[in-house]
Amino acid sequence: MIKSLNTAATGMAAQQTNMDVIANNIANSSTNGFKKSRAEFEDLMYQTQKEPGAVTGMNAVSPNGVQTGLGVKTAAIQKDFDNGSSVVTKNPLDLQVEGAGFFQVLTPDGDVAYTRDGSFKKDPNGRIVDKNGNALQPEITVPPNVSGLEVAPNGEVRVIVGMNDAPQTIGQIDLTNFVNPAGLKAVGKNLFMQTPASGQPLQSRPGLNGTGYLAQGQLESSNVNIVDEMVNMITAQRAYETNSKVIQASDQMLQSVNNLR
Repeated sequence: MIKSLNTAATGMAAQQTNMDVIANNIANSSTNGFKKSRAEFEDLMYQTQKEPGAVTGMNAVSPNGVQTGLGVKTAAIQKDFDNGSSVVTKNPLDLQVEGAGFFQVLTPDGDVAYTRDGSFKKDPNGRIVDKNGNALQPEITVPPNVSGLEVAPNGEVRVIVGMNDAPQTIGQIDLTNFVNPAGLKAVGKNLFMQTPASGQPLQSRPGLNGTGYLAQGQLESSNVNIVDEMVNMITAQRAYETNSKVIQASDQMLQSVNNLR
């Protein structure tokens, strides 16, 4: 059997995965705090007919050997945590991390999740929550009838109750960073979960230990570049088509063999 049939099939499967990743990037081009991904591939095992350096005669060795590759597979899908551009909203509960770091939220299961999406709201009790109702950690409750809310670049949250009253500090927003953010597990809803690959969470005040400062009244947009994704999509499509041509050529070769008398 011609090995190129299966080899080209692995190439088509790899490019399908590549296209799935590109499609997800494009679909989330308007998602706050979304981080684009890229598919990474590696070659499969080789069928060795002659080892490189094998003895071929008196004082002679094979300089290259004879090895035939058997295809490709998806090795990883890498998250790119470069910062997205800023979108000014002037909403006092819209926060952007200007640099590295994640907000912490508490999920209904009691687990701590991490997000770059800083579009926070107030629940009926005045707690600061994300759009899915997950409470920001450490928990901060905004008193009723406040006339102003300010979040300092270092994460200190202050409110003004009366027009002539001095600002009151009601809480502190801390950020969490990881040794390997790309090792976080994406679970949807703009949330990430800690894994053994990400390392332990490192919590600190904004601006300390490599984390960024907070910017109030603006959000971080997706870091997807539509032009780059379109180029990647065309490249993946052409690679997929070329692999399909290899299968057609291999089939024609097998047909020629089958027609031998």
